[in-house]
Amino acid sequence: MAVTVRPLTEAVGVEILGVDLTAMSEAEFAAVERAWHEHSVILLRGQRLGDDDLLAFSRRFGELDPPPNQERGRISPPGYPEVYVVSNVLDGNGDPIGALGAGEAVWHTDMSYLDAPPDASMLYALEIPPSGGNTWFCGMQAACDALPADLRRRLGNRRVKHDGTYNSGGYLRKGVTPTDDPFAAPGAWHPAILRHPANGRPTLYLGRRRNSYIEGLSRADSDALLEALWAHCTQPQFLYEHVWRLGDLVMWDNRSTMHRRDPFDGEARRIMHRTQIKGSGAPIAYAA
Repeated sequence: MAVTVRPLTEAVGVEILGVDLTAMSEAEFAAVERAWHEHSVILLRGQRLGDDDLLAFSRRFGELDPPPNQERGRISPPGYPEVYVVSNVLDGNGDPIGALGAGEAVWHTDMSYLDAPPDASMLYALEIPPSGGNTWFCGMQAACDALPADLRRRLGNRRVKHDGTYNSGGYLRKGVTPTDDPFAAPGAWHPAILRHPANGRPTLYLGRRRNSYIEGLSRADSDALLEALWAHCTQPQFLYEHVWRLGDLVMWDNRSTMHRRDPFDGEARRIMHRTQIKGSGAPIAYAA
C-alpha cells in the first residue's frame, strides 16, 4: 500500500496511511518527515508499538530529550528513561505510574521555557478512557498568516518570556519556587514570531499563557496584547480536535503548534507513552 496523506483540517494536521512504523523504508520515512514539516501534526492509526519500536521511530528524527521535570519527578517505564508516561493510573502502592493525571491540560508548547526547546513530541495510545481526554492542536503558522495588521504592528519584533514554573496540568515543577510574577519566574526569552527552520514560514510562538510577558511593554499593555493574541490563535478555524483510538501515534511540531487536553473520568484508565525530539537550536526570529 502506497503512503497516502489525508488532511485533518485546513489549518493543521494530516493523517498518514499505508505505513507500518515497525517496518518503514527510507522512502516511507522521507514522506512522513516531509508531511510533518509541511503540516505540523501527523497521525498514524493502528500501530502496534513496543517502547523499543517507539524509540527507534523517534530517533529517526534526531536525538531524544529526557522527560520534563514534573511535579513528582521524571516517570518512565523501567529501562526506558527517554520514554515519558502520561497517565492517571496508580500502582499497587497508590503512586502514579505517570504524570498529568485526569484533569484538563491548558494550551501550551512543550518545554518552551528552555533556551532550546524540543523540536517535536509524539504520543502513543496504549489505554484510553471511553470518552474525554481528547487532544486539541492549534496551527500557529495559519494563525500567524491570518494575524490582523494591528496585532502584527503592536507585536513587532518583540520577544516573549516563557515560564517554567508550572506544567501544563497546573502543577508546580519539582524544585521550583512558586510565583505568579513573570519577572521573577524562571524561563527563556523567545521571538514572538519565529522562522520555522524547515519550511521558512513565520509562526506565532507563545508557549503558554501563565506568567507570560512581552518585552518592552508595561505589564498592563503586555497582558492586553497577549489576551488579544491568544483569542486570535485559538479560534476554531485554526484547531484540530483529536479523538483517540488505541494504537494511534500523533507527532507534533513544537515550533508551529500548541496543544491541550480535555479532562476525562479519573476512574477510567488512560496510558500514553511519549517521546520528544531534542531541540536543534534556539528559535530564530522571522524577518519579513
